[in-house]
Amino acid sequence: MAYQVPEPKIFACSQSIVLGEKIAASYGADLGNVLFSRYSDGEFQPSFEESIRGARIFIIGSTNPGPENLMEMLLMLDAAKRASARHITAVMPYFGWARQDRKDKPRVPIAAKLVAKMLETAGATRIITMDLHADQIQGFFEKPVDHLFASTLFLPYLKSLNLDNLCIASPDMGGSKRAYAYSKALECDVVICYKQRAKANVISHMELIGDVEGKNVVLVDDMVDTAGTLTKAADLMMERGAISVRAVTTHGLLSGNAYEKIEKSKLTELIITDSIPIDHNQRKIKVLSCAELFADVMHRVHHNTVNLFSMKVFGRTFYLVFMVRAS
Repeated sequence: MAYQVPEPKIFACSQSIVLGEKIAASYGADLGNVLFSRYSDGEFQPSFEESIRGARIFIIGSTNPGPENLMEMLLMLDAAKRASARHITAVMPYFGWARQDRKDKPRVPIAAKLVAKMLETAGATRIITMDLHADQIQGFFEKPVDHLFASTLFLPYLKSLNLDNLCIASPDMGGSKRAYAYSKALECDVVICYKQRAKANVISHMELIGDVEGKNVVLVDDMVDTAGTLTKAADLMMERGAISVRAVTTHGLLSGNAYEKIEKSKLTELIITDSIPIDHNQRKIKVLSCAELFADVMHRVHHNTVNLFSMKVFGRTFYLVFMVRAS
C-alpha cells in the first residue's frame, strides 16, 4: 500500500490570527488550535491542543516589534519540535529586526542574523517570508528560505488604475533596485530620492534625482514605519510638479503618528499588504491581502511542486517562478 502523505496543519501566533485564518481558508484547511497561558508578570506559554506528531506544520506569525511577537514564534517552534513534528515551517510575512542586517558603526549587533539563528535553534526547518529588507538576509540561514515578492499583488493593482505618464520612484538609494524592477515591468521611468538622516526615523535633508513634472508617481518601498520618508518624498514631488503621488509598501508598521502624517500629506493613496495588522478605517490606506500568495506557496512546498504566478501588465504577461522542495 502506497504511503499517503498526511495533510499539513496550520497554526498562527496571536498577533497574526486574522491573517492566519485567511491563509488557512485559501489553503482549504482549518486553523489549528493553540492555547496561550499567560502569567500575571507577562510570561506566556503556547500549547498545541492537538497531535502534530510526524506532521508537517506551518506556524504563521509576523515578528514585528516589540519582542513579544518574536518570542511567541520561538516558543511555538520549540513546542512543535518537542512534540515530534516532522517538518516545521515558520511562515513570517514580515521578518522583523531586518533593518539591522549589518554593522553600520562599531559596537552594534547584527540582529537579523541573531534572529535567523534563534529560529533555527528553536526548531524551524524552513522559512517562508516576503520582501525582506535586504535580500542577503537569506544567507543568514542554513535552512531553506522561500522569499516571496509582493509585486505579484501590487503590479496588477497599479495596472488597474490606468495611470497616464506613470513614473516609479524610490524613497532612498537603497531601494533603487526594487524601483527599477517595477519600472521595467510597467515600462516607465524611474526617479530616486536621496536622503540624509540625523538619527533613526529623523530625516535632515532630501533631494530628488530625476524629473517628475506632469507625471503620476508611485513610490515603492519594502516597509513604512513612521511614514516620515514617504510623506516627505510625496510633498517634495508634488512641489516639483507631479500630478499625483501614491506609495506601495509591503509592510505597514505605521508606528508613532504615522496615520496622522499620511492623512496630512499629499499622498493620494498608500497601498500595503496585510502582513501586519493595521487600523483599516483610514481613508488613504488600501490593503491588499497576501493570504492567497502564502497559501499557494505553502501548498507547493508540501507537495514538492513548482510555483508559477502569471499576471498581465499593459498587455504583456509576466511570470514569477518559485522552485520549492520538500525538506
